[in-house]
Amino acid sequence: MTGFSGDETAPFFGFLGAAAALVFSCMGAAYGTAKSGVGVASMGVMRPELVMKSIVPVVMAGVLGIYGLIIAVIISTGINPKAKSYYLFDGYAHLSSGLACGLAGLSAGMAIGIVGDAGVRANAQQPKLFVGMILILIFAEALALYGLIVGIILSSRAGQSRAD
Repeated sequence: MTGFSGDETAPFFGFLGAAAALVFSCMGAAYGTAKSGVGVASMGVMRPELVMKSIVPVVMAGVLGIYGLIIAVIISTGINPKAKSYYLFDGYAHLSSGLACGLAGLSAGMAIGIVGDAGVRANAQQPKLFVGMILILIFAEALALYGLIVGIILSSRAGQSRAD
């Protein structure tokens, strides 16, 4: 391969980071949506007038997939070995960026799903619990936001390994 400067295996790690960000974040979003959706369906049998109010955990879980998509797009646009040298440092930076965002999204999705399921069921029995449930969901969503922020910072480190 003539004209290539950089490490030939480095893009593998970069693309792996993009895939990890999207896959793990979407796994968290899917779990959170499914788990809290079961709670909404169960609660809707007892109190159908509260179904729309109880959709909040499902929406919050769905946002987690968007975080992974953002990082995957940032990473994949930063991988162009023909335009600029792409070294192992860059690949590892992108891999760690994707893993940080993806695994934070997965753990946040699990938390949102569990809290959302129990929270909407409890809200059907005691409406005063709604604000507390929302606060817990916000703190769980913040975990994924931390992963997104760290992912952006790590991704921005790619390209700083050597002066070209």
